[in-house]
Amino acid sequence: MASRKEGSGAAGGGFGSAKGKGKAAAAGDSAVKQVQIDGLVVLKIIKHYQEEGQGNEVVQGVLLGLVVDDRLEITNCFPFPQHTEDDADFDEVQYQMEMMRSLRHVNIDHLHVGWYQSTYYGSFVTRALLDSQFSYQHAIEESVVLIYDPIKTAQGSLSLKAYRLTPKLMEVCKEKDFSPEALKKANIAYENMFEEVPIVIKNSYLINVMLWELEKKSAVADRHELLSLASSNHLGKSLQLLMDRVDEMSQDIVKYNTYLRNVSKQQQQKHQYQQRRQQENIQRQSRGEPPLPEEDINKLFKPPQPPPRMESLLIAGQINTYCQNIKEFNAQNLGKLFMAQALQDYNN
Repeated sequence: MASRKEGSGAAGGGFGSAKGKGKAAAAGDSAVKQVQIDGLVVLKIIKHYQEEGQGNEVVQGVLLGLVVDDRLEITNCFPFPQHTEDDADFDEVQYQMEMMRSLRHVNIDHLHVGWYQSTYYGSFVTRALLDSQFSYQHAIEESVVLIYDPIKTAQGSLSLKAYRLTPKLMEVCKEKDFSPEALKKANIAYENMFEEVPIVIKNSYLINVMLWELEKKSAVADRHELLSLASSNHLGKSLQLLMDRVDEMSQDIVKYNTYLRNVSKQQQQKHQYQQRRQQENIQRQSRGEPPLPEEDINKLFKPPQPPPRMESLLIAGQINTYCQNIKEFNAQNLGKLFMAQALQDYNN
């Protein structure tokens, strides 16, 4: 179950799988091909952030629903309450059990199918999220994590994406071996760490009719801000975050290069030691003395520990996310600028 500490979480084994009449997925295939979300769930997630999220504050909650074939249907959710370090006696697991038990009593879907989390300018590719999603998928195979970006949503476009860990990354996390050799053997790169699952938002016919009525009553003037040519601080903030991650990647590269130099230096020392031992044995044999006993060279020269590469992969994945966000933002702005230029040329 998700935890509010650093956006991390761990799935508990106390909840059964939400699989209904679906079939088991083949080995190596994703168990979920599509995520269907009720509109009410989306509104609850947005409302949760508006009430408790402030700036880069992360809000989280539990997703409830069921699995039908290869489609995950999310029909309900509930948030994690805000609590401080003073609430040492607060039991998050017990809180979730009580919530799900209460939902079951009123005949509402109560099966655990994942969790959701808000993000700040797309900053969600972290070790905490990786550990949380691994715990969920390890306990419940069909689990997903929904990432809600309130900043992009405030600009007029709902930003809600569903992610799962790829089967390759799941195997690596099970082994808990994040060494460069293990990641290279598993062919893990930042591009194939997470897989995005398509999302479909579904409403009942009555809700669709209500939305249609509200759309007719909405003021047309409120939509003019979407055509504004002014560039917000979204681009500048995204570039600043991108630069910070590039600096972190640069530091990791320096650490890895230092490790490679230490390995090369140790190999030279081993070679020199072996040559000295060989020359000493030749001299002892010429004097009629027995050769020196062989020693375990690995005990004399302990190999340096390689730096963990998982952090570098996560930083690379976060850099890729920032680049995609900047690309989308610039594409929209360039489209409006070209449209404004065409209108100006037409008027002139």
